Amino acid sequence: MFATRRNQSSGFRSQRSLALGRGGAVCTSQVLASTAALRILRDGGNAIDAAVCAAAVLGVVEPFSTGIGGDCFALVWSARDGKLHGINGSGRAPAGLSCERLRQQGHTAMPMHGMLPVTIPGALDAWQQLLERFGTIALGKALEPAIHYASEGFAVSEIIQHQWQLILRFGVVQHPDALRTLTCNGEPPALGEIFRMPELAASMRRIAAGGSEVFYRGELAEKLVAFAQANGGPHQLADFASHRSSWVEPIATEYRGYRVCEIPPNGQGLAALLGLNILECFAPGELGSAESLHLRIEAVKLAYADRSRYIADPEHSRVPVAELLDKAYAAERAGRIDPRRAAPAYDPGDSVRGDTVYLATADAEGNVVSLINSLYLPFGSGLVAGDTGIVLHNRGFGFSLDPSHPNCVAPGKRPFHTIIPGMMLKNGRPLLAFGVMGGDVQAQAHLQLISNLIDHGLNIQEGLDYPRFNYLEANRVAFEAEHDPEVLRALAAMGHEVLDENAALLRGGFGGGQGIAIDRNGTYWAGSDRRKDGCAVVL
Repeated sequence: MFATRRNQSSGFRSQRSLALGRGGAVCTSQVLASTAALRILRDGGNAIDAAVCAAAVLGVVEPFSTGIGGDCFALVWSARDGKLHGINGSGRAPAGLSCERLRQQGHTAMPMHGMLPVTIPGALDAWQQLLERFGTIALGKALEPAIHYASEGFAVSEIIQHQWQLILRFGVVQHPDALRTLTCNGEPPALGEIFRMPELAASMRRIAAGGSEVFYRGELAEKLVAFAQANGGPHQLADFASHRSSWVEPIATEYRGYRVCEIPPNGQGLAALLGLNILECFAPGELGSAESLHLRIEAVKLAYADRSRYIADPEHSRVPVAELLDKAYAAERAGRIDPRRAAPAYDPGDSVRGDTVYLATADAEGNVVSLINSLYLPFGSGLVAGDTGIVLHNRGFGFSLDPSHPNCVAPGKRPFHTIIPGMMLKNGRPLLAFGVMGGDVQAQAHLQLISNLIDHGLNIQEGLDYPRFNYLEANRVAFEAEHDPEVLRALAAMGHEVLDENAALLRGGFGGGQGIAIDRNGTYWAGSDRRKDGCAVVL
């Protein structure tokens, strides 16, 4: 984890250097967000202040991935009390949304777009709670850089421009308010074009002046509800007024002597821990080999079977976290893996009874933040709420309409969530803040990253850049082009349906991660994924 860059046996080599510093670190998926957060640190703010600032800027410069119309999860290592804290900033279904109502309307699955999958956006409340509990600046101060870029404009960066173009080609943005706000006369902005979002800037100014109260119980809440009701949503002012984020106890497992921590359900962090527990039952093998990749894929496949069966809102359904994370359970699940042959599929275990953005920040005092903020699918619901400039997410698309499933939609319930921030501890202290955005790929990317670091000694930049796979379903697995063709042929001979990277295009791709490792001297080793426009910056 604390090694110099090197050539790997597969021939793949990371082309980015680590960023190392003692006074603080920021890693995000867009340069303007990284530099804005670094200014916060330079001006005396802490890692929590910087994280909220960066998240807000990303909602402007990467508007199809995140924003104040979405949700947020975070893990915070507080240097003040020497403890890891978690916040679940995901929103709940409005009181008027139920499985029965949707079925009566003719739906057999949750709609992907429109107002029906719009749960109450939770990000803004989470940002304010993070600042009030651990920050040093007010929400208005944290929003200043985002307001500046929304009002004065920003130069659209390379990968974001390409993704923006693809998203519009798929026809996600159709509503007049969204077309006005998110396009240039129906077209994506060009590379380097100065793009402005003045209506979003005006909304953020209102929030800066009045806090999150404006969004949940004030003028913006009224605008959001009026828009929802005019577009077929059951949302009421009471749904917004009752929203609160939840402070939660992180869940964790030990992986080869390291403590890996995640946010508990309704997020899918549990699946990452399940997969690591199963993988730990095997020797690591050679990095990039068919044998090693096969074990990783089968561990993910088993973990995702349990994910699909059990993960739901624990306020509404019992999620057997302790039983699922029991090492004996992992050993039993691992026993189902044939080291030489892919299984067609796995059922959930029977031993149990009873586009997104990720960022990491750290400061000179030792506070460390792992935060993820999301609209879910690109441009979320495809809707912008009237003249607010706020893109509404579609996180409710994660609900089931199976009345017998614990994740079935119900009033006031949180849906299954893909976004997961991670943190790794050693000897009771933070060793790594990490995360990888990308929908379904996130939990399996956590497993791949942690194995890269712990099992194979890659540093955080190498570990993020190393080629990934994306397990899709059954035996279908997509691989990035950098994988060795001979290895892929060997995997196909083992029974895996090997697909090229285009097969993962609509399934989260291969994600984009960020990470900050902390060495024994307290130096930050920061890395930023080659798959994104961002960078790691340090003091």
